[in-house]
Amino acid sequence: MRLVCILLFVATATASLTALAAGDDPHGVPQSPRLATVLSEVRAGNPKSVGDFWEEMSERGTPLVESIDDDPDHVLLTFLWRGDGQTENVVLFSPLTTRADSGFSADQLPRAKMFRLAETNIWYKTFAIRDDVRLSYYLSPNDTLTSATTRRYPEDWASLQSDPLNPDQLILPHVGEDWVRSIVNLPGAAPVPWIVPQTDVPRGDIQTEFLQSEHLGDERRFWVYTPPGYSTIRESYGLLVLFDGWSYAQMTPTTTTIENLLAAGRIDPMVVVMVDQRDRATELACYDPWNKFLTNELIPWVHRKYSVTTEAASTSVGGGSRGGLAAVCAAWKHSDVFGNVLSHSGYFTWDPVEETAAYEEEVEFEWIIRQIATTPKVDVRFVISVGKLELDHEFFHGPTLLQSNRHMRDILLAKGYDITYFETPTGHDTYGGIVTLPAGLIALAEQIRSRKSEPEKRNKTN
Repeated sequence: MRLVCILLFVATATASLTALAAGDDPHGVPQSPRLATVLSEVRAGNPKSVGDFWEEMSERGTPLVESIDDDPDHVLLTFLWRGDGQTENVVLFSPLTTRADSGFSADQLPRAKMFRLAETNIWYKTFAIRDDVRLSYYLSPNDTLTSATTRRYPEDWASLQSDPLNPDQLILPHVGEDWVRSIVNLPGAAPVPWIVPQTDVPRGDIQTEFLQSEHLGDERRFWVYTPPGYSTIRESYGLLVLFDGWSYAQMTPTTTTIENLLAAGRIDPMVVVMVDQRDRATELACYDPWNKFLTNELIPWVHRKYSVTTEAASTSVGGGSRGGLAAVCAAWKHSDVFGNVLSHSGYFTWDPVEETAAYEEEVEFEWIIRQIATTPKVDVRFVISVGKLELDHEFFHGPTLLQSNRHMRDILLAKGYDITYFETPTGHDTYGGIVTLPAGLIALAEQIRSRKSEPEKRNKTN
């Protein structure tokens, strides 16, 4: 049974939902200067201003970005929807409200619903936000307003769509139909050239493989990427195992990123194994059968089939969200196999009882952090990243992902682990993982190179 939180502010939340149901902005006047001007003109008897506004937005594209006086590091970001006589509500799915790819809880709904500007057809939501943010989002007109735990597929998701006035999109290939999200790259966002295909960059190869697992009791699919010029007669390649295989192999530009970094000399050639899960919530939650599959079946298979290292110091495991949690667990328990961890937005808030506890006070949170804090140090190095916008609470009194990743950083440093840690101006969405991966791979390569150079330094010293 999913944990049920007893909230003490039910009356307040209910009152807020009632007020927002009509689309009223609690500020009274829009934060956006441009929208405030439209509202002023409409109230002055100039309805043409609404049509002029939409014509302007069609030409410049949405969302609307405006500067903030005396604050050059932040902007006003306004999401917009052009409603009609049938529009009853519009919900924004983004890291600023809920998540771009998940539902919302009752207390998140006020953040997710957009406001209607007086009696016009302008629906909007404005945020004061740092000017270097990257994120993806959907707009959902006439959303069913069903919470995450009861949302049904496909009926409760059918209204989600990309922003028709935003030409910038993230297209994620998927079975049956591509997922198309709108994306925002604010003016101060650092360039990420590594994720864009280049015509003059050599290509590697990717193969789909299957392996019957005794530990998991079924056949598993995974993808094996070999770098440009891969040869079985050269010295062994480094090995990186990534979880959520379909996402890395088919949906996101993982191989493009790797090849661009290889061509620039920022990383070294490696074989990458991207492996699927059947029950993600179970298998990526420090699950012993999954770790046994990795260490007893998958890794030995890769060693037999490919020219890859057998040294833990050059073998890495990684993933995002629950995949980051699973990567830390796998390396912590099997440091003889995995000597490096690459985690983005690791779900380190996780506790083994969170799915079965009847009350929140039964959940201690951050189980894996507590294990690392209370057990002897193992020979593993870490690259950990998290988005500065990862501020949602999975549970009302639990830590956010940003908080738990910072806690993981602090514990690893206190235990004397070698860790590269960085925060990015992104949220908990696929786009955040895409734009963060290059920096993570570069940091991982630097750690592995450092490991290799240490024996040489010791020999020179001796």
